[in-house]
Amino acid sequence: MEQSKKELLITHLFDAPRELVFEAWTDHEQLKHWYAPDGCTIEFKHINVIPGGTFHSCIQDPIHGECWIKGIYKEVTYAEKLVFSMILTNEQGDSVESIAAGKPEDWPKETITTVTFTSIGDQTKLAIHQTVSEEDAKQTGAYQSWIKMFNKLNNLFTVKS
Repeated sequence: MEQSKKELLITHLFDAPRELVFEAWTDHEQLKHWYAPDGCTIEFKHINVIPGGTFHSCIQDPIHGECWIKGIYKEVTYAEKLVFSMILTNEQGDSVESIAAGKPEDWPKETITTVTFTSIGDQTKLAIHQTVSEEDAKQTGAYQSWIKMFNKLNNLFTVKS
């Protein structure tokens, strides 16, 4: 596969057991503290982390405005794996074109995000794979946002210990 078509894959090592890291991905109260880039906030209209469950969220960015996303949890395996779709929407949950959401024209209407959690001693190796090109993710800031969010999450674990 040529470099420009390589899909997004990021790994991060967290200073916490995988059960705690997994719960931070599935508890909306915890998500509110880290699941948005620096300077942004996130709110959930709803979230139900079970197989077939859905979510509808909005990241509020003081510079770029609102980014609404909805999705379906396709797989939920406690402390091991999450697989969910992400679809760009408006506040009502209607799908919107990628350009309207500030993404490149060829940004997929739906991306699939797979998150795996692996124990390494007292730490957790998280791997996130997204069905979007790594190049596009870097150009739009999505790649950098994941890294910043992971750092925020890791800091929350450091504060708790």
